[in-house]
Amino acid sequence: MPLDQSPYLLYSDGEGNIFEDTTLYVMGRAGWDAFPIPQEDWIELPEGGNLYELPGRRGIGIDVKTGEMRLCEKGWAVAAFIPPAHTGLFLSAYETTEDNAPTLPLFCYTAAGWLNEKFYVPAVRIEQDIRQECAGYNDDKVANGAVELLKHYPENRLVKHLMDNCCNTYHCPAARNFALGRWECPVPASPACNANCVGCISFQPEEETIVSTQDRLTFKPTPEEIVEFTVPHLLNAPFPIVSFGQGCEGEPLLMWEVIRKAIIEIRKHTDKGSININTNGSKPDAVKALCEVGLNSIRVSLNSAQKHIYTKYYLPNNYEFEDIVESLKVVKSYGGWTSINYFVFPGMTDSEAEYEALRTLIKETNLDMIQWRNFNIDPDWYLGHIGVTESFEMMGIKQLMELIHEEFPHVKFGYYNPPIERIKGEYEEDFAHH
Repeated sequence: MPLDQSPYLLYSDGEGNIFEDTTLYVMGRAGWDAFPIPQEDWIELPEGGNLYELPGRRGIGIDVKTGEMRLCEKGWAVAAFIPPAHTGLFLSAYETTEDNAPTLPLFCYTAAGWLNEKFYVPAVRIEQDIRQECAGYNDDKVANGAVELLKHYPENRLVKHLMDNCCNTYHCPAARNFALGRWECPVPASPACNANCVGCISFQPEEETIVSTQDRLTFKPTPEEIVEFTVPHLLNAPFPIVSFGQGCEGEPLLMWEVIRKAIIEIRKHTDKGSININTNGSKPDAVKALCEVGLNSIRVSLNSAQKHIYTKYYLPNNYEFEDIVESLKVVKSYGGWTSINYFVFPGMTDSEAEYEALRTLIKETNLDMIQWRNFNIDPDWYLGHIGVTESFEMMGIKQLMELIHEEFPHVKFGYYNPPIERIKGEYEEDFAHH
């Protein structure tokens, strides 16, 4: 049911307290501009969502009485972090009013409002899989699972990294699922990277004004370390996946020889489950070598299907956009599943030029899936880095999704890598759900 009115704008007092301003309806941002948000786009803030204050920034709203656009002068602007499985349709609309306003840390900044005693966000649930829902984690069981794994694999540096660093320090949902023995198991493999992404979540240059959200893997795991814990996971977990390429590492294809040896050994023990790689897709020959020994699926991350925008963000070393396209084609040629991890930025992702580039990419690679991910980055900082100074004609994220679905009905929409049971079986049924 669409809301019968727009929610009210939220502001923060700078002390962590959030209030509604009932003189202003909340607006949403796309590109550089603020827009009224269609009432049918609002959903209640899902469980696991958070609210952030945006220091040095004032929220932009629509005056309830006059219908004019104006700033909220009562406090700092507010944005929502929406949890996995949901894709935001508009960013938080604000104006930076202080010269020393800090660059925002690497999270997503979706618009948020208040109505009828509830928080609302403009978003869609894009994925029915429940693998990272907050309600699905029992902290005691996760802690016990971590202790058991560390006890069971006392010499395994990768298990120690995943439990001490990812699970217990950062509460990484994938690492917590591994502790619970279910679904997708993360397998970070590479301390090095061949891209210099502006919004890298595991490494930021010292001169940057933001910090990475987590520490990167500091060692090169051996094939034996990988095989030791992934085989039992594939044998025992429901809808099992092992995924190379995680937020706490560099680029896994730089470790393709180790990964290749690990896959060969894994498949000597079991043919169960799915072996996946999350990657920048920079080394098609390495991807081919992995497909030859049993890689089932690939997910390639990109902020844009347009080469010039991609390159300004990824700042690649010794590879080009064309290599990504080739990697997707290679996996398809081996009968594997191909996804893109598509960073959604309202006003850029739904521009006419981006829509055409995405269509071309889908046609050229015969893509299987788009994972519509919220882009975790300060919007002004991002647009500045890629040199975008004005807004484009945009169609709206929802409209973009509808157009892509109409033209390419075989392309699945989601947020996670599907298990092999889902790929090969009943797509709408064979996955983790209530």
